[in-house]
Amino acid sequence: MPLTSDQPLYEIKANLFKALAHPARIRILEILCATTDPTPVSEMLTETGMEATLLSQHLAVLKRHRVVSAERVGNAVFYRLAHPKIAELLLIARAFLADTLSAAGRQLEAMRDLPPLQGKQ
Repeated sequence: MPLTSDQPLYEIKANLFKALAHPARIRILEILCATTDPTPVSEMLTETGMEATLLSQHLAVLKRHRVVSAERVGNAVFYRLAHPKIAELLLIARAFLADTLSAAGRQLEAMRDLPPLQGKQ
């Protein structure tokens, strides 16, 4: 959905998160975050193992939401993050997940340390 000036900011944010809400698109963004140079579609195809049409669809979603930008050079198309804060957003998400998984791991360990329960037979 294109941005319009009459949309509330929370709706625009929600649409951004919807654009990010697919594992393939997160993987694409991680590839783009790994370098400051524009990345050719051919490299993304190799790294993701996706079919070209599927990769193209995911890139179109990211481009429509202004998360990535594209540049054609001859027959090749190169993509990059549209804004450096996208990389920061992914780093924050990774840190949040690491903290959450760490806490869950501690809770699981605490549960394992509980005495066994006696069930009725």
